[in-house]
Amino acid sequence: MTDTMDITDYLAQGGRLTNPANVPSRYRAELMKIMATFVDSELAGAAGFANVINAGPGIKERIAAARIVLEKTDNADRVLRLMGEFGANTDRYANHHPWSDRLPRDTAPGTPRSAHDMRLSVLNYPLTDWADAVVMNLLMGLAVGVQLTEFLTSSYQPFAEAIREVAPREQRHTELAVEGLQKLIAQGELDAVNQAAAYWWPRVSESFGAGVSPRGEALNAMGLRSKSNADLRTEWVEVATAALKELGITHPAP
Repeated sequence: MTDTMDITDYLAQGGRLTNPANVPSRYRAELMKIMATFVDSELAGAAGFANVINAGPGIKERIAAARIVLEKTDNADRVLRLMGEFGANTDRYANHHPWSDRLPRDTAPGTPRSAHDMRLSVLNYPLTDWADAVVMNLLMGLAVGVQLTEFLTSSYQPFAEAIREVAPREQRHTELAVEGLQKLIAQGELDAVNQAAAYWWPRVSESFGAGVSPRGEALNAMGLRSKSNADLRTEWVEVATAALKELGITHPAP
């Protein structure tokens, strides 16, 4: 950024910031919200899968679930370290929060569990069994893939670099879900898979939030986002619909 260019103009023109020292207060607040949502979602997701590791029908499946737990926890740590550079108490943040807490299974989609918990709303719901966990992993994994594309071009360069390391891992988690569903369907579990898809589809959809908002426009101006929530949801619907069709899973009603 030059000495004569306003930082707002700099960001609007695609500028990048590289350390906390030159980050404006509004930008800092929005960036911290984004990073907290990522960290909370990864830790809550890891906690959910930790509870179903032993539900895996075989050693390979249990290894896959354990890998997801390990890598999601490490993904959270990468971004939490960036939050620490802004003054966050990272030890207390990671170790004094009920990451495994969930709402009752029949709670309406999109219901927040706590105002102090930034996890995506879909991660407020419990996993019931192996088929349920694998279906959720597929639909949410595809949503994560869509959402992470926003952060790969974040105007805060260290965050974008962290997401570049995280994204291939998350993609592999989605691939593990596809493999798991193929095996479940081959074993005659299609009805259970269809039921799980009907349950998780609206909850994953709600995780994208409001379609268009003033905050979203502000994030775009700061280079922290580039698409609206509505556009991201549409993109997810397309890829998720195609994935379910290829697997032979009934597409849930919108």
